[in-house]
Amino acid sequence: MSIIDFEARAASCATAAPQPTPLVSLRDVHLAFGETEVLKGIDVEVKQGQAVSIIGPSGSGKSTILRCITGLLRPQRGAIEVGGVRVDGLRTESELIGLRRRVGFVFQQYNLFPHLSVLQNLVISPVKVGGEPRARAEARARELLAKVRMEHKESAYPGELSGGQQQRVAIARALALRPELILFDEVTSALDPEMVGEVLTVIRDLVQDGLTCMLVTHEMRFAEEVSDTVYFTEAGRIVESGSPARLFGAPASERTRAFLQRASGASAPRKGAPDPIETYLTFDPLRLAV
Repeated sequence: MSIIDFEARAASCATAAPQPTPLVSLRDVHLAFGETEVLKGIDVEVKQGQAVSIIGPSGSGKSTILRCITGLLRPQRGAIEVGGVRVDGLRTESELIGLRRRVGFVFQQYNLFPHLSVLQNLVISPVKVGGEPRARAEARARELLAKVRMEHKESAYPGELSGGQQQRVAIARALALRPELILFDEVTSALDPEMVGEVLTVIRDLVQDGLTCMLVTHEMRFAEEVSDTVYFTEAGRIVESGSPARLFGAPASERTRAFLQRASGASAPRKGAPDPIETYLTFDPLRLAV
């Protein structure tokens, strides 16, 4: 073998080096409620340290994807893995709690405990679920409150806070168990417009810190700014995905193009009708460990 041949083969081997295993992987995921198909063959990948946004019209399955990742909903077909764990194979409550200690979830509605102070909302899961000593959990909680610019409100109760403040506390609570992944489900859609910016600033900081994030959002400019990959969904399917520059700048699908044109001329939905999927769920903040 000549030196040229050897170098060419070495370069080929280097180019073909295996790619890192995705932190999150959904493969051909199908979910239906009775005769209503909600997800129709979803494929999504998220690598460690990435920010991935899912956009699309209301009712297209965006939030349902996030709920499948945490085991809140169980698909009838397909495979879901998070950090090497087959989520669709988890059956017991202890298995699901183990998953949710690794995956933080921030909901559209803040779901804070109204009878607990801000600090107590952050401490309860690490102590009750994670088994941390209270002093350590409180120190960590204060660090997180400073990170979301809410350290001055640790003694306040949720009812004393604005919507944007409550959502920032909810983000801090989702970080309290040191998750590998955090899911944001339309976290600004219930906020007044002037409160949106303060929440997006917190999420932007987390993305810049390298936390792996998945966002369902109607904030198109924000998704374009912070995302590594963007998925566009409609009617339970992934229409297309790609880098923000390609998907927002030169979408391959006419349907994506039409959606983006309409979205660019309209404000994000505020305080819309309740998600019909919510009727299938019972929220228990402590059980979710978020």
